Amino acid sequence: MMQIVLVGLGAGAAASLLFASVVSGSLAAVFLFYLAPLPILIAALGWSHWAGLIAAAVVAAVIGYLSGLFFISVFVIAFGGWWLAYLALLARPATNGGGEALEWYPVGRLLLWTAVLGSLVVAAAIPNFGTDLETLQTGLRRVYERILRDPAAVDLLVWAVPPAAGVFSTVITVINLYLAACVVRLSGRLPRPWPDLAAITLPTSTLGLLAAALAGSVLPDLPGLFARIFAASLLMAFAFLGYAVLHAVTRGMDSRFFLLAGAYMASFVIIWLLLAAALLGIAETLFNLRARAAHKRGPPTLRT
Repeated sequence: MMQIVLVGLGAGAAASLLFASVVSGSLAAVFLFYLAPLPILIAALGWSHWAGLIAAAVVAAVIGYLSGLFFISVFVIAFGGWWLAYLALLARPATNGGGEALEWYPVGRLLLWTAVLGSLVVAAAIPNFGTDLETLQTGLRRVYERILRDPAAVDLLVWAVPPAAGVFSTVITVINLYLAACVVRLSGRLPRPWPDLAAITLPTSTLGLLAAALAGSVLPDLPGLFARIFAASLLMAFAFLGYAVLHAVTRGMDSRFFLLAGAYMASFVIIWLLLAAALLGIAETLFNLRARAAHKRGPPTLRT
């Protein structure tokens, strides 16, 4: 138990330093800020979720003491990292396995939680810029008018930045969880077996959540904004599922590496391809495209 406490305290101190580094304003500090949940996730996955909870509590105490509630989104990030690790470590006896076989918490549900947490992080940060939509948009407009002279471009950014922040927050959450799992796996402390990421599936209820978020996006003021942020985060989760479909259906192809590399590189340049990947993920949830593709390919042949 003492080891868990010490690991939690150390991870919390490291995460607090990474979070606090953002005050320097340098580009490197911003990069470190986004990696701040890593120590919490590593402590929770490698030792115990209690270590992660202690680390998150240390972050909340330190950042709360230094800044009050201004960085309330940091609290969401810290405890969100602990929550993801806690869920990742959940397991139950498999219904159709042996006596010691375990059924681990599905990776697809973890992906859904990254979208939920990604949108909550942005929602928690919005009150720092305004308590209503008009005040928030006025503040954003002032910022972008200093950079751009085109009013149409400014209006587009004011509308698009909050949902885009939800997408970015979701991506960062996924990356941190993946990096933490890789580090803990390399150390030999990861309790669960490494999943087949190309086989992940989102719960079918995710489609209902997306429909509800899209419907709620027409609401006035901040509720409509929060709904748009959540919808964008869910679409990013579906985009990850779309990339998983690409990984699955290109297995066995000689040009697989170039196809996947091209798809990822193009997504960084042409943002609309993320929407295409999201639509592919939605189609997978509705029609089970990977199973259809595997059925058409048939069983693998042995090479002689």
